[in-house]
Amino acid sequence: MHENPDSRVDLSAGVDVAQLADGAIIAGRVGDDAIILVRSGAELFATGATCPHYSALLAQGLVVGDTLRCPMHHACFSLRTGEALRAPALDPIACWRVERIGDRAFVRVKLEPPPAHPVLRNEPDSVVIVGGGAAGLAAAEMLRRMGYSRTVTMISAEVDPPCDRPNLSKDYLAGTAEEAWMPLRPAAFYADQRIELLLGARAVAIDLAQRCVHLADGRRLPFGALLLATGAEPVPLDVPGAAPSQIHALRSFADSRAIVARAAAARRALVVGTSFIGLEVAAALRTRGIEVHVAGRDSVPMARVLGPELGRFVQRLHESNGVVFHPGATLERMDGSSARLSDGTTLAGVDLVVAGIGVRPALALAEQAGLAVDRGVLVDASLQTSAPGVYAAGDIARWPDPHSGESIRVEHWVLAQRQGQTAALNMLGQRTPFDAVPFFWSQHYDVAINYTGHAQSWDQIEIDGSPDARDCRVSYRREGRTLAVATISRDLESLRAEQAMELGRR
Repeated sequence: MHENPDSRVDLSAGVDVAQLADGAIIAGRVGDDAIILVRSGAELFATGATCPHYSALLAQGLVVGDTLRCPMHHACFSLRTGEALRAPALDPIACWRVERIGDRAFVRVKLEPPPAHPVLRNEPDSVVIVGGGAAGLAAAEMLRRMGYSRTVTMISAEVDPPCDRPNLSKDYLAGTAEEAWMPLRPAAFYADQRIELLLGARAVAIDLAQRCVHLADGRRLPFGALLLATGAEPVPLDVPGAAPSQIHALRSFADSRAIVARAAAARRALVVGTSFIGLEVAAALRTRGIEVHVAGRDSVPMARVLGPELGRFVQRLHESNGVVFHPGATLERMDGSSARLSDGTTLAGVDLVVAGIGVRPALALAEQAGLAVDRGVLVDASLQTSAPGVYAAGDIARWPDPHSGESIRVEHWVLAQRQGQTAALNMLGQRTPFDAVPFFWSQHYDVAINYTGHAQSWDQIEIDGSPDARDCRVSYRREGRTLAVATISRDLESLRAEQAMELGRR
């Protein structure tokens, strides 16, 4: 998503308004600044040209009312203020004044950022967030953005600050993203925003009667409102003969670093499991030039989520990049560096084993506290648990999805961030229902798959285009209703599918 700066329209010289249809976006410039001019109904807006998340070109995005949606990962911005309304972007985009003189529109002056949100009333005495991932950071950031002034404490069992977790199995593992890019916020952010980040800290109990969280080191943290964002834990792979450090899981930054260190001298790797993480790891290791074998119980990888046609395409893509699949097999035994699979295959000289056989929601704290739990922490539309003032977000939350009409739990990064933001708003008394359409992306070599919606089951799959041509839209339907859409190289269609699902909910 790159453009030639010389091809951008000089918006300070004016643009014929009649050339701008409703929803049109023009890439332009004012001096050295790249900006876009947007028409929504009778109004014109001008903003920065790139998304602050991964620098996607917003000119290729979608205008919905007075908002603009990023084509890459569906971040959403206010055209009026530039505020990042929906994750994964957390930072605003700049806004410019648009002057209409006769039939022309001119963009010349950059606007000052809008004033901060007004100070809130009836706010909780303090907020404690258990979890140092996507949902936790998004919640803390939103609390401060909305003017919450009291104590905010984040408890994280990890040793690293919140990081760009999707990149742990993608660019960072492949060696194409630097470690310095990985933290979601610099260290100074937490000090500036007065967010107490407790790293390497483990919450062991919640006392709802006393409204406090107990830590393993004996500390006791009182709370006015509490967010549980403990995420999920990798399902362990116990293999006879394997040394304790021989099989790697991938969840934390430390996990990814350990795999990178092992990969530095590895020549052959075995990935156990054909999950999204498992196959992203396979792609990353192939990018490093390592021979990769994949063993998984499924005959077609990821067919349960993407369907057989798209699953077979993903398999062919990996095979064309040298990955060897062992369908229907799993790791049965390790003898030194020799791996024996359940189908009788023996792989000699395996230097690296990575397990990608799924995750389980980390529910121990919620269960100990006596919260309602059913394959996840049960929450209402505001993400509040069965205990007043206690919220849950991210991989552990099971919420009433208005689109599917089902109670669902989804393990998506963007969704976790958006739930954290909504939980924060509701802690501050806004009564905002969580109704965002789930979205995730998966990267395999140079192919990105965007998935919008959530289909636990379907009775029809419709494919427009061709996965092998790397240009398609795959719709998952049940009883004639589209529940989810996967796209390759059709970012605008993915955004439109999201919008259609939102309209369907209303």
